[in-house]
Amino acid sequence: MADYRPPLDDIRFVLGHVAGLDELLGLPPFTAYDLASVEELLGEAGRFVAEVIAPTNVDGDRLGSRRNPDGSVTAAPGFADAYQRYVTAGWPAAPFDPEYGGGGLPWVVGLAVQEMVTAANMSFSLCPMLSQGAVHTLTAHGSTDQKSRWLPKLISGEWTGTMNLTEPQAGSDVGALSTRAVRAEDGTYRISGQKIFITWGEHDMAENIVHLVLARTADAAPGTKGISCFIVPKFLVGGDGSVGERNGVECVSVEHKMGIHGSPTCVLSFDDAVGELIGEEQAGMRYMFTMMNNARLSVGLEGL
Repeated sequence: MADYRPPLDDIRFVLGHVAGLDELLGLPPFTAYDLASVEELLGEAGRFVAEVIAPTNVDGDRLGSRRNPDGSVTAAPGFADAYQRYVTAGWPAAPFDPEYGGGGLPWVVGLAVQEMVTAANMSFSLCPMLSQGAVHTLTAHGSTDQKSRWLPKLISGEWTGTMNLTEPQAGSDVGALSTRAVRAEDGTYRISGQKIFITWGEHDMAENIVHLVLARTADAAPGTKGISCFIVPKFLVGGDGSVGERNGVECVSVEHKMGIHGSPTCVLSFDDAVGELIGEEQAGMRYMFTMMNNARLSVGLEGL
């Protein structure tokens, strides 16, 4: 049994005396909260993390996730149940816009909760971490229609998100990617190619997985200037938000790593997968930096 004790006194001190949380709560977006309610919320988060998430850490590292013959991935023991309880309790939604189902808390409070989750089980924490990056990217660059269809369930945690940049021949040189996007008559695109090192690229913890994928359209400029960004879900989604048939995305392998075994690091194959363009063609690298910068903040948080 993992013994995780949330550092609530340290968190309260930093938020109250360093981050100036009391002043932040006086601003119009956050006036529904005060210091007392935030401290109560943090205490509840600490209890939840210690009792529900931390106990999954040991088996997550020892046993890890498992890729099945059909390409599906089964999360480490206890992860799926812990994740469903995490979603039901509303923790993924806490710092996001109430317009799309979020709790409306200041982001710095959400980071405090995230720090506890990360400390208790880093493998587990990477799944909602990538989802929040997808939320930020769609919030900043998605159309009104895309926000209404994708954000509510990403924010609630019912669906999770991923970031798809790297390819076997395109690591630090992202501009060398060869994944292709061909525009279809209905305005969507057909995505074909392979992505590697995709954190939580396939799993059984959520109803759907929303992949944000970099790809190159026909006659695009060379290098990073010609890259576009697409929403490519594991399962296609109807106009009413219902989950439909399987899209052309498959996990062909899971990497063997020295650590964080509970987090499946996947090789994904896209075979004429249906995708939606985010924003404009050949502006995808700029959009993806929104997600990358969110991830950089989270990586810094992991250092705590």
